[in-house]
Amino acid sequence: MTENRKRIIVSVMAGVFALLVFLALFFLWQQYSEEKALYESADGERFAALTEKGAALAEEIKLARQQEKEEKTLRLMEKRVKSRSENYRQQLMLLVNPWNEVPEGYVPDLDTVEDGYLIDRRASNALMRMIYDCRAAGNLPVICSAYRTHEYQDELYQNKIFRLVASGVAPWDAPAVAARSVAVPGTSEHQLGLAVDIIDETYVNLDRWQENTAVQQWLMAHCTDYGFILRYPNEKSDITGIIYEPWHYRFVGVSTAKAVAESGLCFEEYLNALEQEK
Repeated sequence: MTENRKRIIVSVMAGVFALLVFLALFFLWQQYSEEKALYESADGERFAALTEKGAALAEEIKLARQQEKEEKTLRLMEKRVKSRSENYRQQLMLLVNPWNEVPEGYVPDLDTVEDGYLIDRRASNALMRMIYDCRAAGNLPVICSAYRTHEYQDELYQNKIFRLVASGVAPWDAPAVAARSVAVPGTSEHQLGLAVDIIDETYVNLDRWQENTAVQQWLMAHCTDYGFILRYPNEKSDITGIIYEPWHYRFVGVSTAKAVAESGLCFEEYLNALEQEK
């Protein structure tokens, strides 16, 4: 065999070997590419799944935080409502008498009712319903006093002292005697705006005989339905510090008014009983 032919054969074999190596490498590269694509596809799906779960989790966290915020707001509102309700209840049950003065800085929220009289806004509607229903029953109720300023109460008190002295009561005794029927300024329920004096048009005297009028008979039987109590009942003067006044009604709310009436106690005794239950 010639040298030339040998070189040709070697060249061909080298070419064939190179082709086989190339084909092998191409096959391996193709397989690698397919596996890589498959892996990336699977990894992408996993990433998408994780991303979806992450988004769902983020949404759940957002909703949870929003719900927590709403619940916190609701609890705060409930607390405020409860606080206002408790404040409302305490003010309606505020005790004012010769031994308990109107709290310093107390300012009632007043509403105008019949004949220009003022009364606590919480009691105004109930008062007018009571007056109208009393009239519908054939009676003639007349409001003769409601809210009083400290200055007006002082004027009434001083006038009472003057009249007592003029009638022969010793000047040193007159203030104490006057306080039994006209409260010392600062100790009158009228200054709360929760008290009202109602008389019968057919009998306008403020004395114990007022109880015999048709108006007072109706009011004593029905006042609790409107949230009022007869504040200074008979035979309780030593406890209330005020004479029997069958014309003076105090707004305390319907449930409390009925409870006081059912207990048979005056307001001081009722509040004391509640305190003893705590």
